[in-house]
Amino acid sequence: MSRAFVKEDSDAPEEPRKRQPSGRPNYVTPAGRAWLESKAAELAARRAALLTEKRADEPRALQLSQTELDLAYYEAQLKRSILVDSRGSDAKDVRFGAVVEVKEEDGNTREFRIVGEDEADAETGRLNWASPLAGALLGAVPGQKVVMPRKSGAIKLEIISVRYPKD
Repeated sequence: MSRAFVKEDSDAPEEPRKRQPSGRPNYVTPAGRAWLESKAAELAARRAALLTEKRADEPRALQLSQTELDLAYYEAQLKRSILVDSRGSDAKDVRFGAVVEVKEEDGNTREFRIVGEDEADAETGRLNWASPLAGALLGAVPGQKVVMPRKSGAIKLEIISVRYPKD
């Protein structure tokens, strides 16, 4: 078998990856905007540190390229960001920035916060506002049942509470 098209060195660095914005409006919470600012500052500092190193090896060049691509992405996301500050709102329905408590069909309860795409983190219950689950929750009020269709069967949730923390 010819080895001409087989990658021999699995430890070889990968090419830098350019992040692509979703094309949707970049809504952010106040915490999300602060995070974007912090991330851009962190990447700018990393870029400056990489530029001051005297090494000219390939891993450093790849790190620099990736850092520059990431910095460009986060700076653009910051410029495109649309601040939505719903802290302390008395709205009864689910909107951007809401913390939503839901009851699943099995009786378990979960809490989700509707946030911007760069803030989203499924493990901590932070849902991208454009995700299917957030889409099912948006506009709902306590007591309402919502359904999120999916291939393996619909998810049915009951809205228990909606709040807008002041933090």
